[in-house]
Amino acid sequence: MTRHDPAPPTAPRATASPPNARSAGLRYGALFGPVVFGVTAAGVALPDVASALDSTPAATAWVLTAHALALGVGTALFGRLADARGVRTALFLGSLALGVGALVCLLAPNLGVLVAGRFVQAAGSGGMAACAMALTASVAPEQRPRVFAGFGATMAVFSAAATLAGGVLTAWVTWRLALVLPALSLLAAPLCLPGAPKNDRSDTPKTAHRPMDLPGAALLTLTAMAFLVLIQSSALALSASLVTATTLVLLLSTTALTWRVRTREASFVPRALVTDRVFLRAAVIGIGVYGGLFAAMYAVPQLLVRDHGWSVLSVGAWLLPGAVVGAVLSRLAGRLTGGEHGNRLLGAVALAFAAALAVVPAGGGVVLPILGASLGFAAFSVTQVFTTALMAAHIEPARRGGAMGLLNLTFFVGGGIGSATVGALAKSLPLSTALAIVALFPLVAALVAFLPPRGRPEK
Repeated sequence: MTRHDPAPPTAPRATASPPNARSAGLRYGALFGPVVFGVTAAGVALPDVASALDSTPAATAWVLTAHALALGVGTALFGRLADARGVRTALFLGSLALGVGALVCLLAPNLGVLVAGRFVQAAGSGGMAACAMALTASVAPEQRPRVFAGFGATMAVFSAAATLAGGVLTAWVTWRLALVLPALSLLAAPLCLPGAPKNDRSDTPKTAHRPMDLPGAALLTLTAMAFLVLIQSSALALSASLVTATTLVLLLSTTALTWRVRTREASFVPRALVTDRVFLRAAVIGIGVYGGLFAAMYAVPQLLVRDHGWSVLSVGAWLLPGAVVGAVLSRLAGRLTGGEHGNRLLGAVALAFAAALAVVPAGGGVVLPILGASLGFAAFSVTQVFTTALMAAHIEPARRGGAMGLLNLTFFVGGGIGSATVGALAKSLPLSTALAIVALFPLVAALVAFLPPRGRPEK
């Protein structure tokens, strides 16, 4: 913390009392939490969207796809912006994009405008996620356990309540409100400003104002977009020519991005980061957990509604207990961020999540699907706490925002892979069997989490 001492705005926060640290975790969790509404809650509203705008299911799927594309890229872009221009600037611009996108969604007269609004909204929502992670990772080491505990617990509540919130708004008010729930982050943004330094000069005089690598950012955006569209090509009902064109774009953009990372020292995607064992370990864990959770949130509501005659509101209500489990485990994870106990907790929760998904085809009525989804919420919140703590201790402050943004980009891509995989498998297999197959995602995450940590923290 000595590098922060010369800056007057940051000195009082370094000595904040424990209750303030706990409150900060709740505020940062409230800034990140609504991000999960963008996919889970919006998915509930899709049938009403198709009916109201007279569109096909394949076309309506772009409401979710556009959001996933912009959300993943937005976390990386705004994370880097937080490093280059400060968290306050990134938070302001992210809030602006989120508000504008939500307004477009509320007023959209047709599907095309709605998809455009969702894209802008998701980019801003990604900014909220990036700022929340950067703020959480920047707290003083002695305060991190309390901050991480509150952060993870708050996110667990949001993730478990997403389906219910989407169902209530869609059934009782309008589907448009279900699509703009991520805008709730705007309420938390002003509460997070006290934790955001006014400038970054005291931290990194050389790198804080380093210009962003815009060509590298564009290549990363193009690569992520092409990849996510390609893995969802089946659900989007894309033609063979479009699939071929998307594949070509993916190959070219990946090649160009790889070349830029290898040859440019100040690349948007730092070479030192993508070859860092700690970063790669965190990425694999997050991809596995997010892949399993997104797959579960795609399949479990369908299983309960289609096979057991449940309403969407009933599904949401029965998934709420997962928030309690996730909140308790997140608080525990926050206290175990140091040492190997955090590894073991995450590994155990991810392993239980994988086991619950794997045994869904064995029967058990509604118990096993609900248990699987609930454990997915718990694994999600513990993963965020664990990986944030891991990167906060390992990455130097000057690069934390960009590193956390890129890390969360990989998480959201993993979620897209999980939902696309279970959706593709469900075309030829029962949903329960498809869930058992995607249990491999959290299983891999559990195995990696149990591995002993390597690498020394960067100072």
